[in-house]
Amino acid sequence: MPPGVKLCYLSYLNKIFLLFIATGFWLHSYGRVPIPIAIGITDSTGLPLSFSSATDSSPNKFKNRQWLIGGLTAAAYGSSLIVLNDAWFKGYAHTSFHVFDDDKEWLQIDKAGHMWTAYSAGRASTSLWQWAGVSHKKAVWIGGLSGFVYQTGIEFMDAHSAKWGWSWGDIVANLAGSSLFMGQEFLWNEQRIQYKFSFHRISYRDPMLEQRANDLFGESLPERMLKDYNAQTYWFSFNIRSFLKHSSWPAWLNVAAGYGADGMYGGFENKWNDNSGNEITRYDIPRKRQFYLSPDIDLTKIKTNSKFVRSAFFVLNAFKFPAPALMLDSKGKFKAYAIYF
Repeated sequence: MPPGVKLCYLSYLNKIFLLFIATGFWLHSYGRVPIPIAIGITDSTGLPLSFSSATDSSPNKFKNRQWLIGGLTAAAYGSSLIVLNDAWFKGYAHTSFHVFDDDKEWLQIDKAGHMWTAYSAGRASTSLWQWAGVSHKKAVWIGGLSGFVYQTGIEFMDAHSAKWGWSWGDIVANLAGSSLFMGQEFLWNEQRIQYKFSFHRISYRDPMLEQRANDLFGESLPERMLKDYNAQTYWFSFNIRSFLKHSSWPAWLNVAAGYGADGMYGGFENKWNDNSGNEITRYDIPRKRQFYLSPDIDLTKIKTNSKFVRSAFFVLNAFKFPAPALMLDSKGKFKAYAIYF
């Protein structure tokens, strides 16, 4: 199996880890212990409310919450790494630590995915630690580095597998995602530039390409969403109002710049062997980078008194809101979309 295929599964495991943290956050909004105002909610200035605004600041209560969040995080780390090792790495020979250069693979979409996972995991984990009564600064350090630490653990497993190796490109992407989140928290105490993800399912009309896509990316919608690099877009979503505090620009309206790619049927090139062992080359299909510009919505800036809605908005804000978009690809093609996912 080509190296690029495995990266899809790593992306899949990374997003499961993020989903686990987000689920923990979600459960708290319905649990017997009410979620504090501090998570995902802002005051009249647009800055996050401090933890002192929580209605119950009992030290014992916060200590119990810290044990709970620590347990959830440890369970997410440990169980997913054990499953990954058993399901994937066990089938290949182990070697000493070595490096694998995959920087040119998938036109760096996989690297954008690593960055998104680290950023989003840090954002979710930090909110959970703040809910547990940890100070903002300490929560950012603990939560912000969680995604980086988790993905570094996977890299060590890679580094001792004969089939793959340690990827410095992955490490840089992981660190960039954590740094983007943590840097903004320390500098502005808010996320003025949010890093988001969007997906649209692609219909591969050529039967040969559809079979290749099924083999590489899976057939179900969840598999395609997590593994089809041709269908993923990663966005820097700028909250204009946070930079222009006294302007009349709506606080919820962002401007987003996106990056995606298309025409990829292999990690490095469009060349593979079919199920009969025949070599297939599709160099007629150009591998293209795509650059987007689109409006976006910062859901956390929408005021609501509902804890459920606030929790939902916090989780959903990791994803780009569907909206009109302009696209320019690396081959010079320009396209406008009425609605782009």
